[in-house]
Amino acid sequence: MATLAMAGAAMGQKDKDDEPTSWMYFLVVKDDNGKPVRNAAVIMHEVNEKGKQGRGGMELKTDAEGKANFDGIPYGKLRVQVLAVGFQTFGEDYDVTKSKTEITIKLKRPQGQYSVYDDHPKDPSPPPKQDSSPDPNKKPN
Repeated sequence: MATLAMAGAAMGQKDKDDEPTSWMYFLVVKDDNGKPVRNAAVIMHEVNEKGKQGRGGMELKTDAEGKANFDGIPYGKLRVQVLAVGFQTFGEDYDVTKSKTEITIKLKRPQGQYSVYDDHPKDPSPPPKQDSSPDPNKKPN
C-alpha cells in the first residue's frame, strides 16, 4: 500500500529533463544604424505565472558581431535584460514556445533628461490671444 502511494506521488511530479527547451539566439544592434554591439550583457531570468522573476538566471556576452546564443531554455515566460556601456538598458518579457527562438534587440543611446530649469524653445503654435476689451453687452456686477 505504501509503495503504491509513493509511486503515485512520484508520477505527479514534473521531471525537468522531460520538459521541452528552446535554443535562444540573440542579435544586439544599435538602434540608429543597425551595427552590432559587442560585449553587451544579455541576462535571462525565468518568470513565474504571477509575473515574478525567478532567482538565479544566466548571463551571456555578445561577440564582435553582436550575437549570443544558448541552448536549453525551458518553455514559458523569460525576462531578457540587455546592458551595454553607452546605451540605455533594455528589458522585455518573452513567451518561449518554439524549439528555436531568434530575438533582435535594438539598443538606444541615452536621452537627455527634461528639466524645468533649462531654456526650452517657445511653442511654435501659441494659443490665440484672448480679446481683453470689455464686452458692451455684459452688465456690471
